[in-house]
Amino acid sequence: MARLHSIPSQSSSSFANGATTAAGVEHHGPITIQVLDRAMRILDVLACQSDPVALKDLSAATGLHASTTHRILSDLAAGRYVERVDSGLYRLGMRLLELGSLVKGRLDVRAAAIGPMRELHKQTGQTVNLSLQQGDEIVYIERAWSERSGMQVVRAIGGRAPLHLTSTGKLFLSVWDQRNVRSYAMRTGLAGTTRNSITQLDSLERELALVRRHGYSRDNEELELGVRCIAAGVYDDTGALLAGLSLSAPAERMRDDWIPVLLGTASRISEALGYEAAH
Repeated sequence: MARLHSIPSQSSSSFANGATTAAGVEHHGPITIQVLDRAMRILDVLACQSDPVALKDLSAATGLHASTTHRILSDLAAGRYVERVDSGLYRLGMRLLELGSLVKGRLDVRAAAIGPMRELHKQTGQTVNLSLQQGDEIVYIERAWSERSGMQVVRAIGGRAPLHLTSTGKLFLSVWDQRNVRSYAMRTGLAGTTRNSITQLDSLERELALVRRHGYSRDNEELELGVRCIAAGVYDDTGALLAGLSLSAPAERMRDDWIPVLLGTASRISEALGYEAAH
């Protein structure tokens, strides 16, 4: 096994300006919580090695006591950030691959969507949103709009909203099983923001059945009075729902003949991400 170079503490002056260590580890700024500092040093060492690394070598490379290194490795292994192989060696775990795939997917969908979103905005004149699910909320990651949309954009890119109050959120709820939907209702209390908000579980379940039947969802002034939305799903190459593409318009302007155009645009984005209709 190749000899590992030691990595000084991230509070060391050698890291003051984003330097790269002898082991090839690039530091991205000071970390104020000591245990996180230590865990990231261990992960950085593992990331630089193509083969699994022994505990004693990790301890030497990070400058941490063997017992401390072992304790942190045990916690990282419990979270699947590190994997312990049979011979007592350690390597990066599958959880990091899963997280990396999520980040990559979010970057890919944004790049694939922006052109079709602008075209959809030109066709309808209305605001077009691209949103992802994060926990019990959606987060807006891209938008195409202009002054002629006739509606002020209230939630900026990075803004969040509850799943059950948004057209895109309902798409994600519609792919959950009944048990998970009910757990969501218990966690959130299905709090509403307008007189049209769905705040009862039976009403939400009926709404989600409609979403599954029609293949798109609606927000009928449930998040904001005066604003209606329709949303269609964007799917990845595995057939999983990755994002929601939605049209937002002043309530009196929303038109059902935009639905086929919206569905077609979402389908184009999905195909660009490798999705095949056979899914």
